[in-house]
Amino acid sequence: MNRFTITDLPLAGLKRVERQRLGDQRGFLARLFCAEELASAGWTRPIAQINHSYTAKQGTVRGMHFQRPPHAEMKLVSCLRGAVWDVAVDLRAGSPTFLCWHAEHLSAENHRALLIPEGHAHGFQALTDDVELLYCHSQAYAAHAEGGLHPTDPRLGIAWPLNIAELSARDAGHALITHDFEGVRI
Repeated sequence: MNRFTITDLPLAGLKRVERQRLGDQRGFLARLFCAEELASAGWTRPIAQINHSYTAKQGTVRGMHFQRPPHAEMKLVSCLRGAVWDVAVDLRAGSPTFLCWHAEHLSAENHRALLIPEGHAHGFQALTDDVELLYCHSQAYAAHAEGGLHPTDPRLGIAWPLNIAELSARDAGHALITHDFEGVRI
């Protein structure tokens, strides 16, 4: 029995994962990850790291982060509390959707996750106060391989749904993309 409905999204390899909740008067059970079921969506490695984040203020933007090869990672991003507008940007050199972005509304209520393939930057905007996200990563974090894009870079043109209320100094410090940016080779 499949516990996920997996939908292809406009960027190759990017998937929406909708979880089936089994419940009764006591509550519910929802499967967060299943290697066997997610293999058909492209997740073929073990989970190397799981992270939990909390964002206090609506309008806050975190991102756009990525890991350069050989530490490129897949992410499965789930919203456990509140709601976010979750964004992936295709950074794969030679991709027909290079520097294109796609966003999905993830919330504790809609039971959706975003499966982000290697070669994509990721970020989100909190649509509510008190947001909690859970991230499954196919690679452990490697500080020397970290990269980032400025979330308001006009070359990306991400249409954040709310005014940006907060942005870390690190994320605000990412340089704008230059015309010679070739992306990442996966």
